[in-house]
Amino acid sequence: MNPNPVDSGFSIATLFIAGKACRKDNMEKFTVKNGKKLKYGFTTGSCAAAAAAAAAAMLFSGEKVSEAEVILPAGEKTTMQVSEIDIGKGTVCCTVIKDGGDDPDATHGAEIKACVSKDPISSGTLAETRDRITLLGGCGIGIITAKGLQCSVGEPAINPVPRQMIFENVQRIRRKYGKEKEPLYIEISVPCGAEIAKKTYNPRLGIVGGISILGTTGIVDPMSEKALVDTIKTVIDKQYQENPKRILIAPGNYGREFCREHLGLDIAKAVPISNYIGEALDYIKFKGFEEILLVGHTGKLIKLAAGIMNTHSSYADGRMEIIGMHSAVCGADCDTVKAIAECITTDEAFALIQEKNYYEEVKARILEKVLYHLHFRLKGQVKVETVLFTTDRNHIMKSPGADRLAEMIRKDMKQI
Repeated sequence: MNPNPVDSGFSIATLFIAGKACRKDNMEKFTVKNGKKLKYGFTTGSCAAAAAAAAAAMLFSGEKVSEAEVILPAGEKTTMQVSEIDIGKGTVCCTVIKDGGDDPDATHGAEIKACVSKDPISSGTLAETRDRITLLGGCGIGIITAKGLQCSVGEPAINPVPRQMIFENVQRIRRKYGKEKEPLYIEISVPCGAEIAKKTYNPRLGIVGGISILGTTGIVDPMSEKALVDTIKTVIDKQYQENPKRILIAPGNYGREFCREHLGLDIAKAVPISNYIGEALDYIKFKGFEEILLVGHTGKLIKLAAGIMNTHSSYADGRMEIIGMHSAVCGADCDTVKAIAECITTDEAFALIQEKNYYEEVKARILEKVLYHLHFRLKGQVKVETVLFTTDRNHIMKSPGADRLAEMIRKDMKQI
């Protein structure tokens, strides 16, 4: 899950060039997006596994190390630098600084700390035990308080793949020193995790007190759309646990006042799907929801009338073309269509035709097309209603069942 989603359109080419930083003996990995060379980074899961492996190696060898080799989920090996070491009686703690590469991630630069001990550690929260290795979450690691996430309620937010990485890399060190049967206790912590978490989705997801230890590949793809979509899916998972029948989605929190006054809904409680309308609809269908209410500004959602399912401007625009074309079909003259084409905002374009006798017909046609493409994407498996509004609230398009569904969602929210 990317804690700080941003909009990004890109074309990808991957290359490797010589470099240092975290990868001391590897080739540094880059990607090219929007004509810029961007460096890949490492997930919090990779950093936690590296810190734990380094601490385990020092615990068994009695010798300090300055770096740790970690094996990533795909089998790739990389070497990370150890920034801090604290050696005590029967316990070693190591810190790795998270390098997120060129990804705008709130956890970039965070201290990921692992303490490995031969004796039980009483300060952390139990994640799980495998092969006589007990994993705990310490300070700065969030605690799960809501169902529908990858970890169970009450557990520290160390996701399944990072857990696997930690166990496998520490077990590898244990085998190296012939200590396979010796019990070990590992506590992962992030000293500033509670503060960092305020910049992430964690509070909204029901993860309190810190960040999550995340990652599925161990590598952070800079400006990754996958990370953004994965975040959206995580929020949808949580909503499904609360109500598997109906879901409220919106590009973001914009229009909160409108939604409260016109629909009686708090848009802040909607799943924020950003520009990824298509991906969100696909996953909602996969989860098995029965009904969707999609609410948003015409500046984004009107693009759906042309079947544009990623509403970021770097992919496609078409707003004025949509309004202009439907206005022309409904009787607008050439001068009006030309004026619409020169508009900057949808508010401005609709204002041009607001006094025309075809104004309502234009809105009806656009709404019909929006619904057509929503239904087509969902293949008729999920009912969908939508509400589109302009900044000035003068031009509203609302599907026939939107008010009914909004009322049902209001009732659902009161029961949660």
